[in-house]
Amino acid sequence: MQIRKAKISDVEQIHQLISHYAAQGQMLARARTTLYEGIREFSVVETDGKVVAAGSLHVLWHDLAEIRALAVAPDYTGRGLGRALVETFLQEARELELPRVFALTYKPAFFARCGFRLINKEELPHKVWKECVNCPQFPNCEESAVIIDLK
Repeated sequence: MQIRKAKISDVEQIHQLISHYAAQGQMLARARTTLYEGIREFSVVETDGKVVAAGSLHVLWHDLAEIRALAVAPDYTGRGLGRALVETFLQEARELELPRVFALTYKPAFFARCGFRLINKEELPHKVWKECVNCPQFPNCEESAVIIDLK
């Protein structure tokens, strides 16, 4: 298995991973257009030519980035792939000199095991919510906010 930056040819497999969990209400759906537009933010775990995990690091401001669309194929859960991607994104954030990374998640315990702490969503800057207004769950979002300080 290897972790690498995503390629255009990975979009369909990334979309399938996200759609699987979105159909179960465990994460937000992503349109293919959004994946193509944000492909440079994505990293994947690949094994035998197949994408088995994916996620992205989205920079919001000079001091804040978000881990988005983190998904591991059902047959590959429990193997540390999600944690490996989170560690990859945190290293990327450090290299970009970003002091904080957050996530909005239905799985706060997973992020807690990766060193994040729960916060009130209201503590996040308003710019975080610019995409939320397009979500079918808005404004009754049940996701939890987690954050990690890197400095």
